[in-house]
Amino acid sequence: MAIQHVRTSIPARSFWAGLTALVVSVGLAGAVAPTARADGIDDQFLSAVESRDIKFASPQAAILAGHQVCNELDQGRPKGDIATELTNSGKLDGYHAGFFVGLSIAAFCPRHHG
Repeated sequence: MAIQHVRTSIPARSFWAGLTALVVSVGLAGAVAPTARADGIDDQFLSAVESRDIKFASPQAAILAGHQVCNELDQGRPKGDIATELTNSGKLDGYHAGFFVGLSIAAFCPRHHG
């Protein structure tokens, strides 16, 4: 018996709603469980984000947002649309949004580089 994978498209509005819910749940889990140490890729990503003066509520929020960028790219969203969504949501200005998308790709989904 074969397992069938179904991929659905997530509307742009739910991008940040889902990310916000995930960040809140991680934050609540962090209050109960000990904090996990980021791996080498996460550490490099966080260092690059910090070097570009890109601000998130926590390191975990930045990592989750970086992975969400990759999820959106996997679903076929163009890089520019994701950067625009980051800008329109008030999370980052256009300059930093573009860098954040690029840093996310380099760290978490280099298959989308190019």
